[in-house]
Amino acid sequence: MMTLEHLPVVVNADWLARHLTTPGLRIVDASWSMGGPASAARYAYQAGHLPGAVFLDLDATADPGSSLPHALAPAQHFGRVVGALGIGNDDAVVIYDRAGMHTGPRAWWLFKAYGHDRVAVLDGGLPRWLAAGRPIDSAPVVLPPRDYLAADPWAHACTQAEVLHASQTGAQIVDARSPGRYRGDDAEPRPGLRSGHIPGSRNLPYTALLDPIDGTLLPAEDLQQAFERAGVDPTMPVICTCGSGVTACVIRLALARLGAPSAMVYDGSWTEWGSTPGLPVATGP
Repeated sequence: MMTLEHLPVVVNADWLARHLTTPGLRIVDASWSMGGPASAARYAYQAGHLPGAVFLDLDATADPGSSLPHALAPAQHFGRVVGALGIGNDDAVVIYDRAGMHTGPRAWWLFKAYGHDRVAVLDGGLPRWLAAGRPIDSAPVVLPPRDYLAADPWAHACTQAEVLHASQTGAQIVDARSPGRYRGDDAEPRPGLRSGHIPGSRNLPYTALLDPIDGTLLPAEDLQQAFERAGVDPTMPVICTCGSGVTACVIRLALARLGAPSAMVYDGSWTEWGSTPGLPVATGP
């Protein structure tokens, strides 16, 4: 039986509706969008969110001393941000985003990387919640601050140097960007970045891991087939990458559903790689 003590990778809207008021469960809206005002996701949250949900600003979790958009911050920084939301180390956490399965997996990975085991993603996010006829709320949610002790996240992430070594030695690197961006046919949305991909990496757009109808994470058997079609063996180590470390976490979430033994996220992703002079760039399929 699924309990708060043993959360799976994803939970569905029916399960969450039954547990909304369960003591020790925290709901987190981790919506974020590229472009437009930075406050847009917060304004959308204020207009309507899951009952009891707090808003996690992904920009606030990033390292303030880094030029990269989502760089992992020191553990103390993440702990302060999460504790201020009223979340403690002993809480179970369910995360969602307004797009479905876009930025919620990034927040899920952050919690995992910083040592929080009891965390899951609402499968299909807010769209599936609404499609199931579940309510939303606009009432402010303010919880008493908690002390939150975060662990060092770098056991779950790769540096640029480690990815370069992986590229040179034939290790599995999986890129979640669209085929056009991966091949170098489409310009990058962030200015100043070269187009193309890390040499030796495989392309598996994160959307290929989601049900095309309802946006939920594919069943394990279909996920396995998607990885195999991309030439990826989930039983071997995998490095997940994308544009800025966000949708790479959808790949990481899918690998977790498969019980993959060793998967890391390249936190700098293409934003770092494509802007670093001298690093090799491949184009084409």
